[in-house]
Amino acid sequence: MRLFDVLGPVMTGPSSSHTAGAVRIGLTARNLLGEAPKTAEILLHGSFAATGRGHGTDRALVAGLLGMLPDDERIPDSFSLAQQAGLDYTIGTVVLRGAHPNTALLRLEGVSGRKLEVMGASIGGGRINICQIDGITTNFGGDHNTLIVHNQDTPGHVAEVTTALAQRGINIATMQLYRSTAGGYAVMVLECDQPLPDALIAELRGMQGIVKVTGLNLAQQTETREGA
Repeated sequence: MRLFDVLGPVMTGPSSSHTAGAVRIGLTARNLLGEAPKTAEILLHGSFAATGRGHGTDRALVAGLLGMLPDDERIPDSFSLAQQAGLDYTIGTVVLRGAHPNTALLRLEGVSGRKLEVMGASIGGGRINICQIDGITTNFGGDHNTLIVHNQDTPGHVAEVTTALAQRGINIATMQLYRSTAGGYAVMVLECDQPLPDALIAELRGMQGIVKVTGLNLAQQTETREGA
């Protein structure tokens, strides 16, 4: 157990799960989108839906979408800051079968028109788990440099991606593979020890059969006072 797990996160309260974790879900979703969101549909499940307003979960998720970190003093003002930033958002509730009680479903559209659906759960102490991306089951927390590759489920893609990483001296810490059906839509999630350069992302996007590539670098999650 890390000291961080005992002490908890540095944050603007009141709750590590309902506030700090919610900020991280929003921030991770923004980084996965790869740009500032223009519109956001935010749906709260379980405890998030029942007590989220009192704990500031709604404001925390919007703050994360604006690029704030859990210790940002502006989190309580995120609604007005979103209006200033041109972020059009709605907040509602949803019942998600089998989901963690502290779960949010975010449907985003970026300033360039890029779209993304992310389901994230706050699992305690400010830690999160990204459970789904665009309807495909995933399982990662944004604690590592993470490469997410959406591709057609055909032979060779895993080898191409791992080779591209090896050629740049990037070590894979964990690797998860998901698919909708055999020969259908698939997702790779690779947590890496080194940052993921833009050139790597560009190379992977140019490969045949690759639908979408997202690089989530840890530095994106640790920069402070980024704002909108």
